Amino acid sequence: MTPRLDSVGIVTSDMAASLDFYRRLGVPVPDGAESAPHVEATLPGGMRVLWDTEEVIRSFDPEWTRPQGGDRVGLAFLCESPAEVDTVYDGLVAAGYTGSLKPWNAEWGQRYAVVLDPDGCGVSLFAFLPAASEA
Repeated sequence: MTPRLDSVGIVTSDMAASLDFYRRLGVPVPDGAESAPHVEATLPGGMRVLWDTEEVIRSFDPEWTRPQGGDRVGLAFLCESPAEVDTVYDGLVAAGYTGSLKPWNAEWGQRYAVVLDPDGCGVSLFAFLPAASEA
């Protein structure tokens, strides 16, 4: 059998804050999960997002320390339109999350922005820009 990517894990220092952030991005987080040490949400298509508290990670890896510096893994959320990138970004910033990169039209053909999740991880928002011939 060939291994297949099944899930993406997030280690969080504040489970409730992290779940609130990802709910705002449409991840179907189970109700009442805020106080759990481990949470799972299944996305359409079967991919799972997993959250563990820092304490859970230290329970099986006592030498684990919170990463310092830049992101090692990035999550990117596809929006339906360039306008939705702006709306989602503005809504998250208005809710108190930190905008890291304001929406802009990237040279690779996307409306693109980055917001930091409660643990400081960059989360990209993007939508494909209409081709020049469609504009």
